[in-house]
Amino acid sequence: MSLEFRELSKQVYGEVHIAHTDLSLNPGVFNVLLGPTLSGKTSLMRLMAGLDQPSTGSVWFKGQNVTGIPVQRRNLAMVYQQFINFPNMSVFENIASPLRIQKLSETQLRPRVEKVAELLKLTPYMQRKPSELSGGQQQRTALARALVKGADLVLLDEPLVNLDYKLREELREELPRLFADTGATVVYATTEPHEALLMGGYTATMREGRVTQYGPTHEVFRKPHDLATAKAFSDPPLNTLNLKRTEKGFEGEQGLSLQLPPFQNVPVGEYTLGFRPHHLQIQSNGKDILELSGEVTVTEITGSESFIHLRWAEHDWVAHTQGVMHFPPGEKLELYVSASNCLLFDDQEQLVPAQV
Repeated sequence: MSLEFRELSKQVYGEVHIAHTDLSLNPGVFNVLLGPTLSGKTSLMRLMAGLDQPSTGSVWFKGQNVTGIPVQRRNLAMVYQQFINFPNMSVFENIASPLRIQKLSETQLRPRVEKVAELLKLTPYMQRKPSELSGGQQQRTALARALVKGADLVLLDEPLVNLDYKLREELREELPRLFADTGATVVYATTEPHEALLMGGYTATMREGRVTQYGPTHEVFRKPHDLATAKAFSDPPLNTLNLKRTEKGFEGEQGLSLQLPPFQNVPVGEYTLGFRPHHLQIQSNGKDILELSGEVTVTEITGSESFIHLRWAEHDWVAHTQGVMHFPPGEKLELYVSASNCLLFDDQEQLVPAQV
């Protein structure tokens, strides 16, 4: 049941919403669309669903060109971040509505509705109307309706963003399991890299209407093909440093000189060094350590973690450390990052492979 885009693009009044895209999403696994707001995730989902038509190219599903088929004739389910339920129906009837459209009998649909309701912890609320539910319960009702339908294609557009923290954490763990046995092609859009990692499966990173990379989620995270992918898959933002490779080594602003053993044989030229916030530490803890420095601008403490915002030259960096750390604005810190944890990109912003 693979979902495939062939030379797909979408323009609105000359503005590119989706750039030229060739992509095949895997069936039977969670497919995550990851990117910042306005990166094109919802636009791509609307093309998948048939709510919009592409400017060029085609959408294929289960080996058939479905580009011109209206959404009403497709076996799909879609859940948005703004939960949508029928206000005049009970929770039971909201969940059962797709099965009634399929003209299933009461004896056929009731066990399916009750099973899904139990999975999503809605059993005590089956006779309530949506207005009598909390926001989390309303969103779970919308998810239950999508799940019970048995759709071939399930599109989840940031469905957890409006829920409280605890419920989001629970559903992040449950959703891949809930859809695992359905055989459906599931596409889940999010702006949060850690959510993509929790969901697992496969991830397509998006930036400015382009799919920059697609593959197993942890592989895309560890080995981004380019700088755009690395930035899309980092929260807090990827720390970067402009460097020039000379005969002596790597040189940066303010007389900075670095030796990068994993990249010692790259040719002379301009490069961008990337290192994730959790790799930038305030204590040295191993070999091949690069020594940097920065001036504290803000310290954010979440309880078990601290995010230290720093400025060096024209660069803004974030160090993500465990425990409670507090540094006043203006304090200068020595910083450390292992060369083996660094990503190097050439002047075309393509990843330079490290030498093993």
